[in-house]
Amino acid sequence: MLDIVDQELFSQLEAHLRSTELNWLLGAGISFDAKLPLMYPLTDKVLSDIESENADLYNKVILPLKNELDDKCHIEHILSHLGDYAALAERSSSKTIKILDDIVTLDEFVKAHQLVIQNISNIIRFGYKKGWGSEPDEIGSADNQIVCVESHTEFIDSLFNYSQAGVTERRKAVNLFTTNYDTLIEDSLALNRIPYWDGFSGGAVAYRTTSYGKNIPDAGQRANVIKIHGSIDWHLCDKGYIWRVRDNNKYPSTLGRVLIYPQATKYIATQQDPFSTQFDFFRKSLHSENSNVLAVCGYSFGDEHINNEIELAMSKDQNRTTLVAFLECADEIPAFLENMRKSIYGNRIFIVSKRGLYVGNDEPIKRMDEDFWWTFKGVTDLLKNGCEV
Repeated sequence: MLDIVDQELFSQLEAHLRSTELNWLLGAGISFDAKLPLMYPLTDKVLSDIESENADLYNKVILPLKNELDDKCHIEHILSHLGDYAALAERSSSKTIKILDDIVTLDEFVKAHQLVIQNISNIIRFGYKKGWGSEPDEIGSADNQIVCVESHTEFIDSLFNYSQAGVTERRKAVNLFTTNYDTLIEDSLALNRIPYWDGFSGGAVAYRTTSYGKNIPDAGQRANVIKIHGSIDWHLCDKGYIWRVRDNNKYPSTLGRVLIYPQATKYIATQQDPFSTQFDFFRKSLHSENSNVLAVCGYSFGDEHINNEIELAMSKDQNRTTLVAFLECADEIPAFLENMRKSIYGNRIFIVSKRGLYVGNDEPIKRMDEDFWWTFKGVTDLLKNGCEV
């Protein structure tokens, strides 16, 4: 039986998730049940496919650069490293860089970068689930796509059709920030008939209408989808325009660059850079003058850029952001969150974990012995039914 103080904290958690100014940060963990890989299985699959597809480029460029990085590096680190080398080659008079005993050209760096992005896109588009133990891997293909949308549609349904009860008329559009490349959030909003804005105008073929410095429209939609790291259906054409095009469309040409972060440098003018624009939206949301909530699910706080923005915003005297993080915390709380909950603004840090609910620097409050409310499905249930069990 919970005491009155514990019940009050659970009530506060429920109230935060019904905030009239609500932001979500959604990471790769939410797409696991959709048969999309987490970052490290994705990295292993991409590298394995490239080695089979183009062993020469893999051994000459990608593998040596990977070996320069930390053992814990993943595919985004490798992409960033490729981009750095491409920038160095671009500035050199010979347009080359020596790696081990090989001379690597700028074109080879760019080709390797594009090959990695194309393989990421195919895996995310068709699906891939790493087998456990003796289980075989599930590998999707163009003819047999295995990606599932059900867990995402249930989340969107709970968020907008249950959690918003009584606050819909006075609530701002919910900001759905995501580091994921897939289109499951957008598809789930459409399947639930929730109008949303994503910075594009059009239908099956759409063009980007927003740019750095602009604000998100404040009327006409119930959700805003801000894809911080780009998307498998974003394409850069030769004229510098950004199209949103699904893979089965024959026009416009999607042979151009797929816009997944991080890109090789100098591919687009700064004012047109979609990644800086997306991040600016995230930054502005954290600096709102109103009381607001950043709820986090599927993100393990491993991105220093994102973490720094959260910490910088919440440490300001006038900041009114409350952070609600859904994390397993099986062994320990990530160092970033551990430091934040011990800070002077720690009372605005809620951590929903396997061990229970942490508020600030206090010990966790258990809801039940085996609790999965920190998972994507658990969050969906919490939005729909509240904290009672």
